[in-house]
Amino acid sequence: MSSPSKVRVRGPLEAFAPGFADELRGLGYTPVSAVFQLQLMAHASRWLREAGLGSDALTGDVVERFVAERRAAGYTNYVTARAMAPLLGYLRAIGVAPGSLRPQPATPAERVLERFGEYLKIERGLADGTVVDYVGAVRPFLDAIGTDEEDLRRLAAADVTAFVVARCPCQSRGAAKMTVTALRSLLGFLHVEGLIARSLVGAVPSAASWRLSGLPRALEPEQVRRLLDSCDRSARTGRRDLAILTMLARLGLRAGEVAGLSLEDVNWRAGELVVVGKGRRAERLPLPVDVGEAITSYLRDGRPDSAQDRSLFVRVKAPHRGLTSAGVSQVVVSAGRRAGLGQIHAHRLRHSAATQMLRAGGSLEEIGQVLRHRAALTTAIYAKVDRDALRELARPWPGARS
Repeated sequence: MSSPSKVRVRGPLEAFAPGFADELRGLGYTPVSAVFQLQLMAHASRWLREAGLGSDALTGDVVERFVAERRAAGYTNYVTARAMAPLLGYLRAIGVAPGSLRPQPATPAERVLERFGEYLKIERGLADGTVVDYVGAVRPFLDAIGTDEEDLRRLAAADVTAFVVARCPCQSRGAAKMTVTALRSLLGFLHVEGLIARSLVGAVPSAASWRLSGLPRALEPEQVRRLLDSCDRSARTGRRDLAILTMLARLGLRAGEVAGLSLEDVNWRAGELVVVGKGRRAERLPLPVDVGEAITSYLRDGRPDSAQDRSLFVRVKAPHRGLTSAGVSQVVVSAGRRAGLGQIHAHRLRHSAATQMLRAGGSLEEIGQVLRHRAALTTAIYAKVDRDALRELARPWPGARS
């Protein structure tokens, strides 16, 4: 059976089968894959009917019971709750299945952390991944001090300092910086919420850090070329990956910024690209010719015609949803391995773009504008890669021949 129309669904889900078939077609599922999904729907519908349940009973617990009985019956495919995701997503979208319920915080600390996460996302405009990092960094602090009203009322500057002094020495420099940054945000949140009487942000010591001490690890132009050449331009995936890599290498975008691009963000008439960066700030960047050509090739011969998602870059395989930040990063990792360059992450292409702009005569101010740095000091690290300019500033070593 290779036609979705030949799958017969009986039971509580019968009325929704035609719509689900249309949804699968819109997401780019092949007829064979759609048949498998509809057969799973048919089995779930029969199981619900035999259990005397309706579609509104498809909670997480009920789904787990169904797939457990499916495994026990001898099925070997589509036997996990994850396999039910397309069906549940559709049924929830049309309002006939209960939404995915998040577990309620079990402890006072968890409730504070949940509210803190919402504050970071809504008030601070931080990305979901950053919110997760911040919440994880301050969890040990709340575990140590407690979150009862009396505990928070007794919180003093000495407690904050003692926690940082005890925790940070056993962490890496990056983790220590995350701890103090997240802790300052948490203390500001607790004060705004009225959970502590006065702000204790100033009690957080700074983590040892020597700005500009490192050197940006940029790729050489020949390595970037190998990275781009590793993409198979005759395949859909290759054309998509080439467009992503060209954008990263030429414009220095972050992986999350590339993942967040929509079709409407490319202004072909003006030759501009609208990028939503940190703090959810939308800024316009010029669209270089080679980037535009790579995107055009992908849109014409690479992007699935059936994709309904408005994201610029979508999955090649069904479901054709937009790539995530992790998906963009994986494109770079895979290209680095194909090119024989080892493990390469997306941020190295950002460094490479800045370094090439500097070598081409761009000023640090111009580079900072392209990279959308808020502080000039952030861009200043790239001055260290301009060795010719540094050579003119270097003074001869005492006693050395001039």
